[in-house]
Amino acid sequence: MLNRFITVVVLIPLAVILIALAVANRAPTSFTIDPFNPGNPGLTITLPLFVLLFIALAIGLIIGSLATWLRQGRYRKLARKRDAELAAVQKATPAPAAPADARALPRPNA
Repeated sequence: MLNRFITVVVLIPLAVILIALAVANRAPTSFTIDPFNPGNPGLTITLPLFVLLFIALAIGLIIGSLATWLRQGRYRKLARKRDAELAAVQKATPAPAAPADARALPRPNA
């Protein structure tokens, strides 16, 4: 149910907007890395504007994801430490005795 909601409310409108953006920005655009000599063909690439926008979006998503992952590192480390401590405590604690009903049951002959 939640997946269908996300698809209908978020992904379909986003796809429509991205398709409209791509259709409206098909003209070739020059992107240069050298701001002092924009005519340098070695540092200039010509692509449709929507491709450059999608590349910028992808780079932003990657940088944002990496920043989030790095900032949450201490929480992952703390969670691993707590899991290790919990496992050590559970390993040191003896298993609970079987219920009284289980002891009363006859054991099969082996």
